[in-house]
Formats: sequence, C-alpha cells, structure tokens
Amino acid sequence: MQFFRTSRALLLSLSLGGAVLSVSALSPPSVSPIAEAAFRIKLSLSTDAVGGMCALGETVLFTAEVECSKKEARRATLLWEMETLAFEAPVFEAVELEIPPGEKLSVEFPLEMLAPGFVRMICTVTEEGAKRFVKRSRRVGCAPTEVLSELTAEDDLESFWASSLKELEGVNPEYELIHQEVKSGADHELYELLMKSLGGVRVRGWLQLPLSEGPHAAILRVPGYMQNMRPLDMVNGAVILSFNIRGHGESTEDVPGSPADFWVRGLDEKSAYFYRGAYLDCVRAVDYLSSREDVDGDRIAVWGGSQGGGLAFATAALDQRVDLCIADIPWLCDWKNYFELAGKTDDEEINAWLAAKESRTVESTLTTLSYFDTMNLAHLIECPTLMGVGLQDTICPPSTSFATFNRITAPKDFRIYEDAGHGLGREHYGWIFSELAERFTARAR
Repeated sequence: MQFFRTSRALLLSLSLGGAVLSVSALSPPSVSPIAEAAFRIKLSLSTDAVGGMCALGETVLFTAEVECSKKEARRATLLWEMETLAFEAPVFEAVELEIPPGEKLSVEFPLEMLAPGFVRMICTVTEEGAKRFVKRSRRVGCAPTEVLSELTAEDDLESFWASSLKELEGVNPEYELIHQEVKSGADHELYELLMKSLGGVRVRGWLQLPLSEGPHAAILRVPGYMQNMRPLDMVNGAVILSFNIRGHGESTEDVPGSPADFWVRGLDEKSAYFYRGAYLDCVRAVDYLSSREDVDGDRIAVWGGSQGGGLAFATAALDQRVDLCIADIPWLCDWKNYFELAGKTDDEEINAWLAAKESRTVESTLTTLSYFDTMNLAHLIECPTLMGVGLQDTICPPSTSFATFNRITAPKDFRIYEDAGHGLGREHYGWIFSELAERFTARAR
C-alpha cells in the first residue's frame, strides 16, 4: 500500500512553452566536476528568476546545459519532471539530444507562474545505450505569503491540547541542577538540568547562566530529528537552555533513542503519539525558564531547525509565555502535502508501519497527525515569529513551511535563501542574531 500517490486537482491553468534547443561555445560547468567524473555527460540547471522568486504572471526560464566530457559526440535523452502543489503537474515528452564534442547544448523550458506556490523542476539526462544518468533539480517560488493549504484540524483539537497541558501541570517537575566544569575565561556557568515531563518521563538539557546580574533574556534551543543538543561556546549575556526532548541526547532514560522511529511511535492513538510528549517536554522547559528569577519573563525565545523548527512553532502555540519564535527549515508542517512531496522518501517506513496492523489506514493516520500539524496550531501563536527556509530544501519543502507560517496572525518575518537546501548559512544566522539583539535589548530598556 502506498501512503500517498494521489493526483492533485488543477487549480489554475499552466502556460508551458516548448523546449528550445540551442548550441553555445564551451564554458566551464556550474556543477562540481568531481560529482560527475565517472560520467561522460555533464548537466547543470539554472533559472533566470532573481533570488529564485518571481511575481504572479511572470515567466521563469529554466535552462538545462548539457555537455560531453569526451571528444566524440554523444546521444542522450533529456526528461523534464515537475513537482508542485500549486497546480497539476504536466507530463513531459522526452527530448532527444546529440551532444557535439567541444560544445554545450542548452535546453530551455519557460514556465508562466499563474498561481502562488513553489515549483521544482527536475531534469534527467540519460546517455543512449547506457543505464547511467545524471539528474539536477531547481526550485523557484511565487507569492509565498499567499500559499495556503486547507486546514485538517479536528473539532476537538484545542480541547485535546488543553487537557494535555492540564495533565502536564499535574506532573511534579522535580528540577535538579548538576554543576559542570567550564573552560577558563568562559562567560557563563554551566549546569545539566534534569526534570520530569508528561508521564513522569525524565528529560535533560544544558543550562548556561551569564556571569552578569540579571534578569536576562532566555533562549530555549530545541533539537532536530535525532539531534543531541549541546552547550554553546558563548552566551553573550543570555540564559541558554539547550534542551533535548524525550528520546534525544541524554533524555533517553525513559524513552529510548533507537530505533529512530519517533514520527511513527504511538501513531495509532493521539494520546500515545510521540509528539504529544515531545511538544509538552518543550512546554516543561518553558516552565523551568519562567520559574527562574534571573530570567526576564518578557524575553523568552524558542529556536530550532527542522524538527526543532516544528517544535518551536508548537511551543509558541501551546505556551503564550514565549515572546519570540524562531523556526528554521521547519518540519511537522502540513502533513498531507508533506507526503505529496518530501514524504515520498519515507514511504518504506510508513508503509511498513501501515501494513503491520489491519486497523491502520491512510485516513486514520492523517487524522492522528492532524493534532500535531503545526499548520493547525498556528493560529494560537501570539508572539512575533521569524522563519528561514532553503528554497532548494527537499526534506522540508518551503510550501509546507509556509502552510504553517501563513496561518500565523502575529507579527512575523521570513527569509528565503535561493541556493540553500536543508541547512542555512552564515547570512541567516547573522539576521537572527541581529533580530534577537534588537528585539530583546530594546525590551530590556
């Protein structure tokens, strides 16, 4: 049984230009020669969209450049594929190529963007008479703040989380701090924090306290999938809690970290699902920070990437004590459409899980997941929110991230990085640090 292979309804018409062939003088390839050293045909894919983004109605030109690394001509087949949620993707006919030696073929594909969203074009070139092929992809976006997915929330979503938060309140956290040694000259003290969360599960984190007098801003750092959060080298005057939810890092005493099947654990029933406990672990971490006299209760941020980005969204939605939410390349967003895109790579795991019990269906699984879909929780976020996404991210596609982000009614801002995949670079972190300094320093005055 395949988890998701349904075709999507055509939302808006798509204008497609025909493929155009041209020959240009040989120039250096835009891809690493090491990656294709053993292959005789080289391929690069680019667009003319500035910053990878375009306006509604604008035509974007995708250009595939094909060259042969040998001295003799080669015959090959080029095939376009399109991945998008904005409209129904067409089926393309193969383009037959004869690649002259010492020259480069350019195959162009114009696409008129008539709907908000993202389009990923995939180009595959297969050499005639060989099984070898080379593949490149490139994604562009259009009007990202207008991307909306249909909400999937059940009627009892908010009551479910209200009762879950009440259950967490009934668990004595039993906070325990264990002092740790730090390097000479460190700007902080370091402690291991141990506390109890939902179900009495023990969870841990690394608490770093500035040497200066408080109250201080506080940042709760939450983990990506299987990530082990560790202390930072410097804290720059902020209280930092690098926190590991259940099953992550040192928080494995009661919930094992392997196998790394967190996203299907307990998926039969919403009250037993892994992310119910994981989301509430983060709320428990906010409980701790809020309990400290040296933490300014008006300057608490939650920050995470990938799974951590989803945890940041969820924490801000479930706990209004959060004053700033920072979600990078977030996961746990728009589950239904996630499985249309990146979730295809998870078919083996989810299909095995579905097949293990006759009672498990795609529909029941999506119903359970809807309670943990940050898209359905986004309207509860009241604090300013910052989000960074990689336009080329195939693990957490931007369309799913914006499905959550665009449902947030609080002040918000985002950055899209044209060449980034599932990871953001120095430019992004510079933006985040400057935002933290501006927002929290101003609040402290």
